[in-house]
Amino acid sequence: MSEKPSVLFVCVHNAGRSQMAAGYLQALSGGRIDVLSAGSEPKDQINPVAIEAMAEEGIDIANNTPKVLTTEAVRDSDVVITMGCGDVCPIFPGKRYEDWQLDDPAGQGIDAVRPIRDDIKQRIEQLISELLADQQNV
Repeated sequence: MSEKPSVLFVCVHNAGRSQMAAGYLQALSGGRIDVLSAGSEPKDQINPVAIEAMAEEGIDIANNTPKVLTTEAVRDSDVVITMGCGDVCPIFPGKRYEDWQLDDPAGQGIDAVRPIRDDIKQRIEQLISELLADQQNV
């Protein structure tokens, strides 16, 4: 792992789950972890309900832009976390891969998106503690 670990979040549209996860990781890691997100079929904008749900947490993802998944993004990341995009992610030896089973917030109202957001936050807090512990053990 490099001096600063890097995490790539991938979902199909890069408009909801992966953006919320990236927002949390940026906010909660205090700059100690590099954060990337991408999608296999990115939308043209972030899901407005995801923006609203994150704003309730004091995290602004409104100016983020969905990005297309590239081989370089995977290669340059220490941890790749997929969220419902199946086998579209290229696999590189030596990387840590996780698949988070999360409901898709697309087309959902705020009451349905809040539990998804809260689940993501718990997973992010766990990920941060693991990555920063790993970093201290290097």
